[in-house]
Amino acid sequence: MEPDPFNRNCGSRQILDRIGDRWSVLVVLTLADGGSRYSELAGRIDGISQKMLTQTLRGLERDGIVTRTVYASVPPRVDYALTDLGRNLLDLVAGLEAWATTHLAEVESARARYDAGR
Repeated sequence: MEPDPFNRNCGSRQILDRIGDRWSVLVVLTLADGGSRYSELAGRIDGISQKMLTQTLRGLERDGIVTRTVYASVPPRVDYALTDLGRNLLDLVAGLEAWATTHLAEVESARARYDAGR
């Protein structure tokens, strides 16, 4: 059977759900320049709760997009980094970021027009 993201039971839809999630996008973008510690990710991504960051990192790790490396030190140190698969995804996610920042004013204007007509 061919992958079909329009079919709710297809695994490709789960992948789209993961990579289309706002927190996943922001984690991937944050890891673009190399590995980061949990606290660095939490500090960079404004508004993400510890619970959501943990869930997002686990999901990205499960999907093979992020690696988690634990170093035996006191206190324990954990680094997160993009895998080859994650780096492959980075161009697409960076394109979304570029589109959003380039077209922000247009979207805000469209929202204002829409809201004024309601």
